[in-house]
Amino acid sequence: MIEESPRLEVQDIRVSTEDDQREVVRGVSFRLWPGRTLGLVGESGSGKSTVALALLGYARRGLVIRSGSVLLDGDDVLQMEPDRVRAVRGGRIAYVPQDPTTALNPALRVGVQLREVLTKDAAAESQAGDAGDRLAEVLGQVRLSPEVLAAYPHQLSGGQQQRAVIAMAFLLKPQVIVLDEPTTGLDVTTQRHVLNTIRDLCSLHGVAGLFVSHDLAVIGELVDHIAVLYGGEMVELGTKGDVLAAPAHPYTRALLTAVPSPTRSHTLVGLGGHPPAPGKRPAGCLFAPRCPFAEERCVDNIPEMVPATAGGVHLARCLRLGELPSSNGRVDRSSRELRVGEGALLTVEGLSASYGSTQILHDVSLEVRERTCVAVVGESGSGKTTLARCIVGLHRSWSGEVRLDSRALATSARDRASEELRAVQYVFQNPYASLNPRKTVGEIIEQPLIYLSDAPRKARQERVVAALEDAALTKGMLRRSPGELSGGERQRVALARALVVNPKVVVCDEVTSALDVSVQAAIIETLRRLQHERDLALIFITHNLALVRSIAQQVIVMQSGVAVEAGETNAVLDRPQAEYTKQLLVDVPKPYLPDPAPALAE
Repeated sequence: MIEESPRLEVQDIRVSTEDDQREVVRGVSFRLWPGRTLGLVGESGSGKSTVALALLGYARRGLVIRSGSVLLDGDDVLQMEPDRVRAVRGGRIAYVPQDPTTALNPALRVGVQLREVLTKDAAAESQAGDAGDRLAEVLGQVRLSPEVLAAYPHQLSGGQQQRAVIAMAFLLKPQVIVLDEPTTGLDVTTQRHVLNTIRDLCSLHGVAGLFVSHDLAVIGELVDHIAVLYGGEMVELGTKGDVLAAPAHPYTRALLTAVPSPTRSHTLVGLGGHPPAPGKRPAGCLFAPRCPFAEERCVDNIPEMVPATAGGVHLARCLRLGELPSSNGRVDRSSRELRVGEGALLTVEGLSASYGSTQILHDVSLEVRERTCVAVVGESGSGKTTLARCIVGLHRSWSGEVRLDSRALATSARDRASEELRAVQYVFQNPYASLNPRKTVGEIIEQPLIYLSDAPRKARQERVVAALEDAALTKGMLRRSPGELSGGERQRVALARALVVNPKVVVCDEVTSALDVSVQAAIIETLRRLQHERDLALIFITHNLALVRSIAQQVIVMQSGVAVEAGETNAVLDRPQAEYTKQLLVDVPKPYLPDPAPALAE
């Protein structure tokens, strides 16, 4: 569904800090078309969410929109009076946040919250018509049963919560919808349902969509155009086919080399360094300090957005357009395969687990050898994390046997010897919640040594520094607090805390699910290096099947607490036998080339 004029035009948006006017976003412009979706891509800190919120005339605390315009069918949202802006939000422009658990009120039933949207004011009621009919219609469109209306948010799965929030956004038939990382943290099957729902609703109602994400594979599934942000500036803009098949800017190329492939194993390449902080922008090209192709002129001159191809639809901000090599820089993994150990280091046999009277795991078995990574994959609720917690002794209600070097481990970590606790370490999923905010990095990493070793203080400090270096961090981190670190740095600290006691097995529970693809790539390659250098065995819990080929030699597929398939990674992913495994692989996002679409910029 394409019309001649765009639904929304964003022109030269500039956002800065309120106190000292340091620029966070500058000069961002693009168009949104009815029935079409634009993907906004970039690392954390690139300004994606700031731009997305500016479309609703909103800036987070401490920021202010300095200039620019957001034209919604000719009306500038940024020039509207507050009362009119409030009427536009939700009615003409809707917003879907990243985390549905914080977007939904835990004290109100889902039905109450959905009906509240329809009855918030007279204008909304007249737009919505009969509230009951409209509610039933939208629930059907997002594939939710009427029973969810009586449920509280915590009684729904993550995918159901996200679809409820999407239903809330589409209730008033908005002209524009802004989706801020709505699939981050969801398993591939749930993610597939959410992406299909968004695509169908935008097409059905002629809604113009802005989809914010750091995941180029997800972006490739949904959008028609892609805009790449770096340091608050747009560095590339074009159709999905142009940007994914022939990326013009070095930063876009770097993001693509960090994306794991579901079909072949290759070395994931993370970006070194960090995006420029507000107020610390380099004089020339923002990406020059991290760019492998930068020249002296890149350091001194600010590039403009210019056509990357003859048609003028594909634009990029680079002084060296047309001069860069065509290779995407991916290195095949085959030359780096590990020498797998002979005997089993850790064995799980017949493990069954329950929460109260509800059985979660059913007779699960697996074997982990030295220098081997075993990936445990499956949907949310398949029992992956419960299995990991049983192995390390954090969940005590289980039967069966877990053996380390042929020695059976006690059910609870409290009943295991210090040597056994040291040998099997755990890295938690959420890097923001797994570190004590009141302690320094040095204190956090040293703590396992205090409890699990009798080493003197000087020896402990030396091992802390060594663990930091193993996790690709510097000694300068020791006195910093978790609040001063990025998500990737926090996850590396959590990894260093696990490594400091020289474990034999490290259990990684969704350790990359909250990270950018570039940071994810760096974490994965760090783990691969440690397998080589330390003869380390890994149990890698993940819902990201594309990531499995880049890290694991063996894979076990979980469904409803049952291991439905297991084997060598390439065999399972190339020739799956279980129907569930086949469906998971179908649901993995795969970029594809779109049909021709209208231009987004002059």
